[in-house]
Amino acid sequence: MSLTFVHAISNHIELQYGDKPLFRYVYLPTTAGRESPKPYFHPLYTLGGNLVTIFRPHDHVWHHGMAMTSAQLSGQNFWGGPTYVRDQGYVQLENNGRQVHRGWDELETSENEFAFGERLEWLTSNERLWIAERRRLVVPPIDASAGFWSMDLSFSLQNVAGHRLNFGSPTIEGRPLAGYGGLFWRGPRSFNKGRILIADGLEGPEVMGKDSPWLAFTGRHDGSGDASTLVFVDRPGNPRYPTKWFVRTEPYACVSFAFSFDEELVLEPGASLDFAYRVLIADGAWSRDKIEEHVGSGK
Repeated sequence: MSLTFVHAISNHIELQYGDKPLFRYVYLPTTAGRESPKPYFHPLYTLGGNLVTIFRPHDHVWHHGMAMTSAQLSGQNFWGGPTYVRDQGYVQLENNGRQVHRGWDELETSENEFAFGERLEWLTSNERLWIAERRRLVVPPIDASAGFWSMDLSFSLQNVAGHRLNFGSPTIEGRPLAGYGGLFWRGPRSFNKGRILIADGLEGPEVMGKDSPWLAFTGRHDGSGDASTLVFVDRPGNPRYPTKWFVRTEPYACVSFAFSFDEELVLEPGASLDFAYRVLIADGAWSRDKIEEHVGSGK
């Protein structure tokens, strides 16, 4: 089977493997300003056709499938919804920024591989340009017999604000174990109470805030009862590798590469932050040995 993509111009692209949908990437979202509009992946599927994202859940309507975000960036909120304020809790401020698609550097597919290169701008709530981003996605050749496919994502964030930018989190502002920010995935509701694994034999909800080069989340789907596993892989060379993880199984399933979990990450004027991640989307409940085999081999 081959890869094909459909481009709904000025809205989204969709990638298929044969007749199986893999994802939709909405690059010009129409979500409300208070949700901090940003490009997102949803729906996202396994090769077996199981949906592994959710969009605008009623409890947090600013959770948009899988997206690059920042909850606390020098007083601006590119995450969506209210902002955590020290000694006050969550407050809806007039500080919701947005990410705006500015063009494609690359958008092509071959029989076995798909790639895009995108230019974006991060605009504050008062329309000031703070970050010029270059984003790239590669979907490597798929072996259907292996039961998974993968995405290689890279993000280069350049500070063009003319002043220092500080990436933070609600934990830095005083809320324990709420260090979310960065690339963030929200899973389907049936993934509640799913299984979490990280390196060094650790597992379960207590891995919140711990560092690891990878994290795996396995959940089950309503209806079929099938299991799916997502493996999130940090890369050597990323800032603060191995990353600390923001992850929950209750009251909902989510994972974030939380590079500023409990310590601000400073981006000086003119400088860039460069991140590279791999996300494996697999059918079935993967064992620790299988996860480590694939993470170690880079496949």
